[in-house]
Amino acid sequence: MVCPFDRAQALEQRQRDQAIAAQLAQAPPSGPSLTDCLDCDKPIPEQRRALGGMTRCVPCQTLIEQGKR
Repeated sequence: MVCPFDRAQALEQRQRDQAIAAQLAQAPPSGPSLTDCLDCDKPIPEQRRALGGMTRCVPCQTLIEQGKR
């Protein structure tokens, strides 16, 4: 008999793996980065701009990813 906790853990792991695979399948940002954030107009740090294709500062991007903006 399979323990319900083991089944729940296996399901959670499958869902986590699928979510990670979906994120990795998306194309990474490319092209030149903006110098100022689209949302708050604060400067984007040089290290972040060096990644390429950055359009928002870290706090604004975090809000976007959390669905709060």
